[in-house]
Amino acid sequence: MDRKTILIVDDEKSIRVLVNRFLSRYYTVLEAENGAVAIDVVRREKPDLVLMDIMMPKLDGYTACAEIKDDELTRGTKVIMLTSIAYQLNKSLAEKIGADGYITKPLDLKELHAAIEQFLVTP
Repeated sequence: MDRKTILIVDDEKSIRVLVNRFLSRYYTVLEAENGAVAIDVVRREKPDLVLMDIMMPKLDGYTACAEIKDDELTRGTKVIMLTSIAYQLNKSLAEKIGADGYITKPLDLKELHAAIEQFLVTP
């Protein structure tokens, strides 16, 4: 069975490490510390799913998601936005730029895994 690849994008290393440790049991996991690096990794590695923090230095998650969704080569990549700010405005913006989902922090790892599975099986 082919392992799906997930890219974790978060400027907080501790979040990346925690999520990576949990998800690497089920998936191949890649990491990026900001949106600019994430765009490069998506173009190069073609992950099945991106877990993208919204507030990051250099290039925020909204801008990175919009670039991924606007690029013909990467627009099919599923992107789930992650944030500690659960405002409806954030969710609306995420949907407007083409994000496939929206999950708030703190993360419940079992709920995150269930959400990932849902996104990976839906066309």
